Amino acid sequence: MTVVVLLAACVVVAPASASNWLQLGLVDTTEAIGNTPRFSQTLQTLRPQIVRVNLFWGGVLGVARERPDNGTNPEDKAYEWDRYDAAVMAASARGVRVVFTIFGTPWWANGGEPQNKAPQNMKRLREFAYAAAFRYSGRYRRPDGVILPRVSLWTAWNEPNLPLGLKPQWRRINGRWVIQSARDYARICNAIYEGVHLTLLRGQKVACGVTAARGNNAPATKRPSTSPIGFLRAAKAAGMRNFDAYAHHPYAGDPKYRPAAKPRNPRAITFANIGKLIDEVTILYGEKPIWITEYGYETSPPDRIFGVSWDRQASYMHEAYTMARRNPRIDMLLWFLVRDEGRAIGWQSGLVSAGGLRKPSFFKFQRLAEGVRRHQLSVLKKNPMFERNSFIRNILEDSQSRVSMRDWIALAPHLGGA
Repeated sequence: MTVVVLLAACVVVAPASASNWLQLGLVDTTEAIGNTPRFSQTLQTLRPQIVRVNLFWGGVLGVARERPDNGTNPEDKAYEWDRYDAAVMAASARGVRVVFTIFGTPWWANGGEPQNKAPQNMKRLREFAYAAAFRYSGRYRRPDGVILPRVSLWTAWNEPNLPLGLKPQWRRINGRWVIQSARDYARICNAIYEGVHLTLLRGQKVACGVTAARGNNAPATKRPSTSPIGFLRAAKAAGMRNFDAYAHHPYAGDPKYRPAAKPRNPRAITFANIGKLIDEVTILYGEKPIWITEYGYETSPPDRIFGVSWDRQASYMHEAYTMARRNPRIDMLLWFLVRDEGRAIGWQSGLVSAGGLRKPSFFKFQRLAEGVRRHQLSVLKKNPMFERNSFIRNILEDSQSRVSMRDWIALAPHLGGA
């Protein structure tokens, strides 16, 4: 059946094999935990379905900057959750689900190394994942009486095929180069997946991979990295057992390349050739959902080298959304960022400039998000039992907000019998 999605003045026609339940959202940890009131107002205006936030285990913003006595206990005195509680409550109040990315090793867990060095004992990471999932179960009451909203979507680490995510990327063993980052990551994925699912909470989903679009596979260079498919194969060989979805960041990497343009580097995985990655995931793990947990284009101004025009950014956003919408395996698309970073060497892919000016992509995202809601309503009207149970759980458990309850009231007549 062909589904027609009305997006403001334009009409997007999706083929019968298209994703019926694509979730559209945003990524911006700095806004979420650095300026929560402004972040909340932005969510109210844009109304994404999802927002992704890094939940730092270690580092300056880490929950566990000191070693806990009982890592599975979210009330351990070493844990500092306040900034993340505030972000989750702000999102919930606007009817937006949170994807938490567990990232960053504390100094005490890797022998005093930087946070992109893997833990020495994965039991500590598994304990933290359990504590986080338990705290954000939707039933956890803080000592002050506040019941925290539910978080059921998680990703394990961030871009582990780059040195920014994990070091070392490669290691020479007995005269042969091996992808050390994939070996470490297999254990990281297993630990986070197990920790979250050990809570026995229904509906928890953990995505692994979270890979960057490209890697040089050049272990002897000053900044070695790993190609996405090579990393996936090596992680599988190293014992990465299971996950609920596979996440990837298919950036074009060059302002001259639109989302549909094939990359020059045959090892890169962008939107244009993401089918290669999907095929590899299917061969190794079956038909797992694919989450696009970062995508975007920087703009000029301010970035005169890597940026596209403000209008072109909005156009490319629409093109990327259409490509994701037409792919039945992709069920999440998140745009990076909400607001440009203020520093000159930072990312400038936001919907809002660092000075607060709304770019055309701000309004494009707003229209796309509204189109997603209208489409899902039309699907429920035509297929009353479609995802009924999971939809009800999402509405009633993931958020206690008035916005979500309004959605529930609007859609309830189309959900079929109890």
